[in-house]
Amino acid sequence: MADLQGLYQDIILDHYRAKHHSGLRLPYDVEVTHVNPSCGDELVLRLSLDGTTIRDISYEAQGCSISQASTSVMTDLVIGGSTDHALALHDGFVEMLEGRGTVELDEDTYGDAIAFNGVSQFPARVKCAMLGWAALKDAITRGRS
Repeated sequence: MADLQGLYQDIILDHYRAKHHSGLRLPYDVEVTHVNPSCGDELVLRLSLDGTTIRDISYEAQGCSISQASTSVMTDLVIGGSTDHALALHDGFVEMLEGRGTVELDEDTYGDAIAFNGVSQFPARVKCAMLGWAALKDAITRGRS
């Protein structure tokens, strides 16, 4: 189990060091800003839609490695997919984080996101891991209206 935890930590650090889709880009349809008041992490997320397909996501983040890495992983999972699929992934990720280690994600579906299972053991860090996902859900909701 210690080797698995080390692998998960490496995945999180890799995404933090080389953030995928980081840097605000044009064009976009929706821009949202989310802040984690408990630690000060801040995220500006831009969502570009083509109907119900997520064409692109770009973001600018300041904060801890967990919030930035989680956002990086999330973008990889949802770009090119439907908004409904992205919201279903969001719901599963939330369930895993709130499950305190009792909910495991399907690796084929969630890829690197499974690395955040250990975060669920630290309630203060759950909000960090959720920041990008909450911004995504907000942006999709606004994009649909």
